[in-house]
Amino acid sequence: MTNNSKTGAAFIAGGSLAGVGVSAAVGGMGLAGGFGAVGIGTAPVVGAGAVVGAAVYGAFKGVAVGDTAAFGAMGIGAVGGVGFSNVIGGIGLVAPKIGLALGIGTVPMAGVGTVVGLAAYGVAKLLDESEVTETPAQLVERMEAKVLQMDDYNAAVIELGLFLSGEDLKEKFAALEIEEELQALKTEFSTVNNESKTVTSNLEIPETWKCVKTLKGHLARVNAIAITPDGNTLVSGSDDRQINLWNLKTGKWLYTFAGQAEAVLSLAISPDGKQIASGCVDRKISTWQLDKQKFLWTFFYLNSPYSHHSFVNSVVYSDDGRFLASGSTDKTIRIWGGYTGDLKLTLNGHTDAVLSVVISPDSTILASGSADKTIRIWNCKAWKQLEIFTEHSAAVNTLLITPDGGTLISGSTDTSIKMWNLHTRQLVHTLTGHSEAVLSLAVSVDGQILASSTHKTIKLWHIPTGNLLQTLPGCSPVAFTPDSQMLVSGGNGGTIKIWSLQGLNELTGSSLLSQEWWEVLGVDVDAQAQDVKFAYLRLARQYHPDVNNSANAKASMQVINQAYQKFQAQRKLR
Repeated sequence: MTNNSKTGAAFIAGGSLAGVGVSAAVGGMGLAGGFGAVGIGTAPVVGAGAVVGAAVYGAFKGVAVGDTAAFGAMGIGAVGGVGFSNVIGGIGLVAPKIGLALGIGTVPMAGVGTVVGLAAYGVAKLLDESEVTETPAQLVERMEAKVLQMDDYNAAVIELGLFLSGEDLKEKFAALEIEEELQALKTEFSTVNNESKTVTSNLEIPETWKCVKTLKGHLARVNAIAITPDGNTLVSGSDDRQINLWNLKTGKWLYTFAGQAEAVLSLAISPDGKQIASGCVDRKISTWQLDKQKFLWTFFYLNSPYSHHSFVNSVVYSDDGRFLASGSTDKTIRIWGGYTGDLKLTLNGHTDAVLSVVISPDSTILASGSADKTIRIWNCKAWKQLEIFTEHSAAVNTLLITPDGGTLISGSTDTSIKMWNLHTRQLVHTLTGHSEAVLSLAVSVDGQILASSTHKTIKLWHIPTGNLLQTLPGCSPVAFTPDSQMLVSGGNGGTIKIWSLQGLNELTGSSLLSQEWWEVLGVDVDAQAQDVKFAYLRLARQYHPDVNNSANAKASMQVINQAYQKFQAQRKLR
């Protein structure tokens, strides 16, 4: 492909992306007139953007140099626009989201026709320069199909990247040319998907997480999850007022604790794995014996029939089992006997709801996060307040302390995650990337990986560097299993998702003996060829030796290549 044809492709691709942006910003649009009204979806707006891009290229190639064919195309388009206006009559563009209602008369329609004519000239010129035998109509139809078939934004970016590089038009992605295609990935990696480079470039062993099981049993949103110390049992609490027990290895439902008057907001499991505590909207903390699956008691505040005066947002056991801490919308933190339920004391200081409480592994420090935008640090021996952190600009929804006890991590409605050195009490790092309130945090047993979640997404971070590793289509809450090989999260509605770690060690050696090609590539067995291609490119960006310095990268890439070759061989046999 010539430099000129690449320039033309860039104009069209840029116009298409601009169309996507316009559609996203403006929302629902439509045309209204004497003929009635019709809605305009994203695809037509993308197409309109591509037309404008082609028209700009036409002006660049034709009008600027005085090509008579360009002026002829403009004239034909203008006449067509006038004719269209005369036939249709009054016409207008409406966009309720932004309050737009605009009439389009004969003169503007003539201008639209001129743009379309100039776009046709630009596409024809592009095809001439790229030596492609497609007609303009065929090219437009093919590109429209690409837009309509895209699964997500990344797929669109990959497709446009291939088009701009000429690979799509040359149909270079053939079975015998995989290695040649991979040589171009290093350049594509740095120019098309800079975010991926930022995510993985500093890590020795990139790893991915894949959803391996979805649990269905709750009737409403899941608010809290906890995992027993042996990693065998998952406990979940929901808006449906129930607490469910699951076998984490098989995903089988085991038992349901019922009896809560309102939604379950928080859960904790005692260090010995024998007792469950729940905090609820009904203002109570209740406990159950896990092995015998029976109710134990409710924690009562003095002579009140309740544990707190408002919602119990967070409960946590100390690692030594001596006490349980609870945080409530009534602005207080209460300390209870871990296995007796006796009230020991109440901590006051927050000026708004206490949303999260966490205790250090040595049971000496308690941290609390609040809707008052502060984090307070408490001494668990004298029960004195030691420090107040005020760096968040909105409610502090979730807290955790790393397994070594040295770092406090907070998630906030301000969408940021902050990391604090608990010894020096200094803010050491801020992670940004979420676009919504951070509602839940979890950390791997080695303190290396942080999971953060919102109502829509989960992000995985490398704690030592602050690098973003992966974004998952799950939601709050999140929890790692004790061996950190699985991550449990909320899903859509009342579902729970279980994610398994798919590291390099699972892609090397004899993995193809136990995994089919679609399992290696992470697609369905009946996936479309384009989807398989995109999956292959994503894995290549992660494991190809040109962008991955780990010792196992080459072997992993060979496994990925073999899987894709098997797919292509199977496709030829059909």
